[in-house]
Amino acid sequence: MEVGLAAGFRVEEFGALGGERLFALTRRIPGKRPRIYISSGIHGDEPAPVQALLQMIREGIFDRRANWFLCPLLNPTGLSLGTRENAARVDLNRDYRNPKTEEIRAHVGWLNRQPRFDLSLCLHEDWESRGFYLFEHNPDGRESLAQGMLLAAGQAGCPADLSDRIDGFESKEGVIAAFPEPMDWPDWPEAFLLRDQFTRFAYTVESASSFSLDARVAAQVAAVGAGLAKFLGG
Repeated sequence: MEVGLAAGFRVEEFGALGGERLFALTRRIPGKRPRIYISSGIHGDEPAPVQALLQMIREGIFDRRANWFLCPLLNPTGLSLGTRENAARVDLNRDYRNPKTEEIRAHVGWLNRQPRFDLSLCLHEDWESRGFYLFEHNPDGRESLAQGMLLAAGQAGCPADLSDRIDGFESKEGVIAAFPEPMDWPDWPEAFLLRDQFTRFAYTVESASSFSLDARVAAQVAAVGAGLAKFLGG
């Protein structure tokens, strides 16, 4: 929260749990600008995305080219415990269809007060993958950001996972583009809610946990920076 305040973001608290605040960092610029949403920290055993997002805030990547909506830590009790689940042992990233947890009810309530997003990025890491990979939701056939993000991650030290199948899904050169429609899936991750209600252009970004923490953070920063540069035109 302090990092966001120091960088000039507005802090929007939308809940609290066990003494931990749930908050978003927003920056809205007058005039017509793209609206970009980025989240991290929904799995407490995935620290690299949280550190990467904080580093990007410090580095000033989120500048006046866009309106920014950032949720840096969606599972604070899990991060404190180092567990995928929250303190009640619930995987928050399977609770977005009919939310039962306090954290996700609060997060969905906050999302429902926001405009639709032109781009969303959910930052994760995978303990089983061989390298960096992405889920891409792009039903309108927009120019893909995927290959540039994967190349940047590789240059930062976390090359793409080139497996034919990743996490049970068909993958092509590190990109998973075919996965179930939200209504066919009972336990929604955050990305399914976003694609169902908030955006037509979305990525879930996964670094491989087998790499060092420094390499994972660097890869996340590089990949997101490359994707934003292409999306925003420079």
